[in-house]
Amino acid sequence: MDSLDATPCDIRTAGYSVVPGVVSASTVREILSALASCDLVRTRAGARHVLGVFAVRELARDPSLLAVAREHLGRSAIPFRATLFNKSADSNWLVPWHQDNALPVRQRRAVPGWGPWTLKGGMHHAIAPAAALTRVIALRVHLDDSTHRNGPLRVLPGTHTRGLLRREAIEELSATISPVECLVDAGGVIAMRPLVVHSSSKARNGLPRRVLHIEYADSLELDGGIALAVG
Repeated sequence: MDSLDATPCDIRTAGYSVVPGVVSASTVREILSALASCDLVRTRAGARHVLGVFAVRELARDPSLLAVAREHLGRSAIPFRATLFNKSADSNWLVPWHQDNALPVRQRRAVPGWGPWTLKGGMHHAIAPAAALTRVIALRVHLDDSTHRNGPLRVLPGTHTRGLLRREAIEELSATISPVECLVDAGGVIAMRPLVVHSSSKARNGLPRRVLHIEYADSLELDGGIALAVG
């Protein structure tokens, strides 16, 4: 099944939208410099918990990004997690079709609908219920141009409305819904709902594809006494 290029769309119905030119070229350079010079615990795919980097934290609170987040979450939108994805010739991988369904929390609690639980980077994480995930949006800030050839984000439009999906259901949807490749120049943002089914292929050239995946919620306090951890 061929991928289609991303076109302007309504995140409410498609689960994602592409917003070009949100971050200036100078700010992109500052972010790359800050990430290169700080002491991060890096993995093959990039680094977790980068909201602790001052330049990243300032970017997450920048009015241009907050305006995008508030459009979908309301004026209380607050960043709580940032992840660096760094795909390159030296670190090239594919991501199968999936949903982002785990959230970091301050304290493990026995609340119906939350779990199973894991511990990642010293933080408790749990598979969250769909109702909690609808209160979250991710802004993928592109630090390099995202092209057909460097493993761009691919989405299955509209799948965020189907709730939490089992692997078999995701596989079935990937065989029946035409995927969309989300292409955007450096400084552009892809806004996406966690439950939209998405993936990415391996890069087919040696050019980097670095993305800051910054997540926002309408509140750090969720139902059942669950509180999101920040990092």
